[in-house]
Amino acid sequence: MTPHHRLAAAFRSFTLVNSRLALPALAVAMGVLAGCATQPGMPGDPVLTTGSNSGLKPIISSAPLRTITPGKIGSYQITSAEAPKELWDRIRRGFAMPDLQNELVTEREQWYASRPDYTLRMTERSSKYLFHIVEELERRQMPTELALLPFIESAFNPQAVSSAKAAGMWQFMPATGKYFDLKQNAFRDDRRDVLASTRAALDYLQKLYGMFGDWHLALAAYNWGEGSVSRAIAKNLKAGLGTGYNDLDMPAETRLYVPKLQAVKNIVANPQAFSTELPLIENHPYFQQVLITRDIDVALAARLAGVKIEDFRALNPSARRPVIIAAGTPQILLPWDTATVFQRNFDAYSQGQYASWTAWTAPGTMNPAEAARLTGMSEADLRSVNNIPPRMLIKAGSTLLVPRSANVENDVTGHVADNAQVLLAPEIVTRRTTVKARKGESVPSIAKRYGLSTSSVAEWNNVGTSAAFKLGHQVVVFLPVKRVAYSASHSKVKAVKRSTTRAIVKSKKHR
Repeated sequence: MTPHHRLAAAFRSFTLVNSRLALPALAVAMGVLAGCATQPGMPGDPVLTTGSNSGLKPIISSAPLRTITPGKIGSYQITSAEAPKELWDRIRRGFAMPDLQNELVTEREQWYASRPDYTLRMTERSSKYLFHIVEELERRQMPTELALLPFIESAFNPQAVSSAKAAGMWQFMPATGKYFDLKQNAFRDDRRDVLASTRAALDYLQKLYGMFGDWHLALAAYNWGEGSVSRAIAKNLKAGLGTGYNDLDMPAETRLYVPKLQAVKNIVANPQAFSTELPLIENHPYFQQVLITRDIDVALAARLAGVKIEDFRALNPSARRPVIIAAGTPQILLPWDTATVFQRNFDAYSQGQYASWTAWTAPGTMNPAEAARLTGMSEADLRSVNNIPPRMLIKAGSTLLVPRSANVENDVTGHVADNAQVLLAPEIVTRRTTVKARKGESVPSIAKRYGLSTSSVAEWNNVGTSAAFKLGHQVVVFLPVKRVAYSASHSKVKAVKRSTTRAIVKSKKHR
């Protein structure tokens, strides 16, 4: 019997038991049937248009249906087929993790409840991203509590960077980000990207849950590392101790991690109990993806969409430079009601190039002043736009952002967009100095002693590359300033030692 036939039989059973149940039964049946169909979603929604439902569990049970007698009607809970009007309610309906109850949870509840301004800022900031995260969690059939995790990680700030160099809303470390295919280069950092980082975070959480079979342990591993949690479990097993979240010996930060999430969950579940007011977040996409086919300045993209530059950056935080490279970032996120405006203005734009910046690859190692001269920029601007600190050289092969000439038509290539790096090396400041040749020394031995090239030593002293020096000859060399200082200091120490030795010998002769 097909699922639809089973539903029809169930409907007939409801009707036969009590004709007054016919309409409710029909509503439930129609609601379930609607759930069987592919959800059309909202036009342009990135999750609904590109996502796959292949991993979803069937909504209709494969078990045989049983007739419900009138006496059992009150013991069954019928879920409303009506979609929640606000996102908080939708999140509450998807809670599926076991609750944690201890004094740490209570302490965190009080901490958040006593800071209503902070809580309000966090929740208002989350309004741009929560719908997408909840959509992804439901698509993967994961607990919706996890949509609250960025509150703990970054207070929902996609530009957040920790002291340990974790970045983005989900706080990915550089190496972990690369493992989950989050590009980090001169033009973008996908750890900050709303879509890419959410995909990677949920991939990681699913992986951890598969490893440990427990959401609390999976969260501990997300914070502390899967290897650390595995070792803590092995240690407890060896000692005959429990292996749950509360049983493991872990750092204070990890010990407090799940209680923080539980506290936020409790506040979302019942804000009135904590005298907290949650801002209204409608159960509707905040943004949609818009494909871009040309490199485009961030400022121009915001202007064509009619949004403030700070609002544009909040939705596109991975753009690290004043230009978006289409080959690496082929789509941008825009507020739902501005996407059409952007597309119309983009197609009608006729005031010149979309991008005033392009990529330039350094042909050799050079200082920023030379690179600025070659690219027609001021040194200050070159340093600023490419984040080059003082006293650093630009290494050969570095990709810099430079002004785009009016006659340049080609956009940056995909290879450059995905692999661009600014490679720097400390600028070595040298000073002319002289050193005394030792007995039997030559140009090659002097060069070897100070780590210099033979040709340079020969050139500085106007001699051949194999020329020999007399004992005590003053050989000209150019050494790094620190080495010059060391060399001079070392010479003084040797001179003092020789003077002291002569004094001791002289004293012994007069005894």
